[in-house]
Amino acid sequence: MASETCALDIIGAEYLRDVEPGELVWITEGGLESFRWSQKQQRKLCIFEMFYFARPDSLMNDESLYSYRMRLGRRLAQESLVDADIVFGVPDSGIPAAIGFSEVSGIPYVEGLIKNRYVGRTFIQPTQAMRESGIRMKLNPLKDVLSGKRVIIIDDSIVRGTTSRKLVKSLYEAGAVEVHMRISSPPVTHPCFYGIDTDNQDQLIAAKMGVEEIAKHLEVDSLGYLSWEGMLEETKQDINSFCSACFTGDYPVPVPEKLKRSKLMLEEVVV
Repeated sequence: MASETCALDIIGAEYLRDVEPGELVWITEGGLESFRWSQKQQRKLCIFEMFYFARPDSLMNDESLYSYRMRLGRRLAQESLVDADIVFGVPDSGIPAAIGFSEVSGIPYVEGLIKNRYVGRTFIQPTQAMRESGIRMKLNPLKDVLSGKRVIIIDDSIVRGTTSRKLVKSLYEAGAVEVHMRISSPPVTHPCFYGIDTDNQDQLIAAKMGVEEIAKHLEVDSLGYLSWEGMLEETKQDINSFCSACFTGDYPVPVPEKLKRSKLMLEEVVV
C-alpha cells in the first residue's frame, strides 16, 4: 500500500488499482480482503495533490502528474499570455507548467532558478522568518540568464505571498528588467481542514486582496492566475470528484462551527 504510485515503482512493485472511496483494504497472510465501511461513496480527491503535493512521476487517473501539470501550463498560456523574452518555473512543481506555457506561447523555456536540493518545502515552515530564509537558501537566480530580460516566472500557487515577494525581488536583483508572474492554480482563499497545514484565512493573501493588489504587493509587472474552471477541466475527469475548497470555500465535509470561527474570516452579525 502507498499513497502514491511512485513509491511502488521504486521497489519494483506492480500498481494494481486505487483504494476506492468508502473502502477498507485488509491484508492478511491469507491475502487481500476488501470491505465497504461507508454507504456514501463520493470521490473527493484533493486537487492540491494534483498540481503540487504529489510527485510528478506518480499516476493519477491513469496518467502522470507531470502530464497534467504541463496541460495546466498550456491552459495558463491560453488564458494569461504576456510578451516576454524567457519563461521558467519555480523548482520543482512549477517546471512542468512552465514547459507547457513555453510550448503554447513560443517563449523560450530556460532554467532561471537553481534549487538547493538540501532544503525542504518552505511554505510549511512554522514561522515566516524561517520561510523567508528558506526560500533564499533554496532558490538561487542565474544572473547571466536573467540579466536584461523580460521574464515570466511560473509557480504552482501563492499562499501567503511573502516568500513570492522575496523571490521576485531576487530576480530583479539578478538583472531582470520585467518580472511577470503566472500561477498554475486559482487564488487560494480558504484554509484546508483536511490535513494540509495552511494558515488561518486572514493569513492567505488572496482572501484579503484582489489580483491587482497582490501584483502591487509582490512588485511584479503583471500577475495572472489559472481559472478554477481551467484547473479542473484539465484533469479530464468529472470536476465534481475533486475537493477544491481552498479555492471556493465549498467544503465537502461540514466544518464544525467552533473551527469555522477560529479559522475563517466570518462577517459579524449585527443584531
